[in-house]
Amino acid sequence: MDLEALKAALAASPENVPLLALVAKSHEERFEFADARKFYDRVVALQPDHGEALLAIARLLDLAGESSQAAVRLEVLCEQQPRFAAAWLLRARIAMEESDISAAREFYDTAVDLDRSLADEELLREILKAGGGKRVAHTSSGDLVEEDDFPFEGLDAVAARDLDLEFRLKPDVKFEDVGGMEKVKDEIRMKIIHPLKNPELFAAYGRKPGGGVLLYGPPGCGKTLMARATAGEINASFFSVGLHQVLDMYIGGSEQKLHTIFELARKSAPAVLFFDETDALAADRRDLRQSAGRNLINQFLAELDGAQAANDGVLILGATNAPWHLDGAFLRPGRFDRVIFVPPPDAGARQEIAKIHAKGKPVADFDPADLAKRTDGFSGADLRAVFDQATEAALNEAMRKGSMIPVSGKMLSKAAKEVKPSTRKWFESAKNHALYANQGGLYDDVLTYLGLKK
Repeated sequence: MDLEALKAALAASPENVPLLALVAKSHEERFEFADARKFYDRVVALQPDHGEALLAIARLLDLAGESSQAAVRLEVLCEQQPRFAAAWLLRARIAMEESDISAAREFYDTAVDLDRSLADEELLREILKAGGGKRVAHTSSGDLVEEDDFPFEGLDAVAARDLDLEFRLKPDVKFEDVGGMEKVKDEIRMKIIHPLKNPELFAAYGRKPGGGVLLYGPPGCGKTLMARATAGEINASFFSVGLHQVLDMYIGGSEQKLHTIFELARKSAPAVLFFDETDALAADRRDLRQSAGRNLINQFLAELDGAQAANDGVLILGATNAPWHLDGAFLRPGRFDRVIFVPPPDAGARQEIAKIHAKGKPVADFDPADLAKRTDGFSGADLRAVFDQATEAALNEAMRKGSMIPVSGKMLSKAAKEVKPSTRKWFESAKNHALYANQGGLYDDVLTYLGLKK
């Protein structure tokens, strides 16, 4: 952001609070903390309840080593503006700095309850490792209650913390929070949800709850969100596993970590065990030259089969952008025996996503349906890029005029023309695999989506 242009606009309107805040932020981003503090103080002098400025002053105090004074200011701010999530999050960070672990967990959970987008996995892991396994939540009456959100004890608790495993005993998303993708939801209901909710009926047909489902499709289209929503639908524990939580530098370490993850999920059943970027852990063994990689894949297959312990009540979900890189053994019955295509959001889903991105922004002449029509094939991430670009255009104009300019429907339409859907490159690759390596019709849904198969 051009600081000189901002100051020029400010000279013409010296009491313009939004401009003052922008100048202060620019100084802060340049690490010019003294100048930043001066402008934030001017903002507060003109508007004493300006939450962002009050938060920034506390942040600057913390950076200057005055964490106690920052904590006092944040306490007052949270009392005056109890729904200001970012203030609670900074309180959590400062509490961690001062080794007040229980307060850090309380403040962190309050922040995330108010604004899920502020979830900070790294901070949460630090809190959990330090022993902050008790979740402290506010009831509707304002009282504090503790919930045992860390389900493990003894050696299991140590293992979970050492793995940096992300888990949620009470998932915060359900299908109703996911726009569109009705076909995907229906398939997951049949494979996962109905067997768990109607075990006797499915047992009569020889079906047990559990098993594996592989979600595939272009990046940024909601595979991870759908996995979390699945856990929310059945009120199951949700475990999210990434590559870094499994790989180990020592021989046999990766296999042991993977076994531990499955064991923790089995002890928490019903549980959803979600593997992101599954192709990295389940690569085709023909492409591997080192025995260590092959051993990990064999261990993964053994865990899916329940060779060492039954997987009853453990629902295994995988997500990948490249299912054609998986070893064929993972797609056999009893493993990832249901492969579901997650396409880019349809028009209805794009409308809902657009409404979400518009929240908290000064928008004018905004028509979600019109924007949805202009963004066919866009992923959720692409739609975010449209809003980011339009917002930048509004800010540039605001700096020139020295006053607040709303993000207009015209700006959004222009941005939609300039942003190219990231899904195109994925479909170029997927089309070749669907046409020439489509064993058993595995990728028929891709061909149907592309209009190449009825």
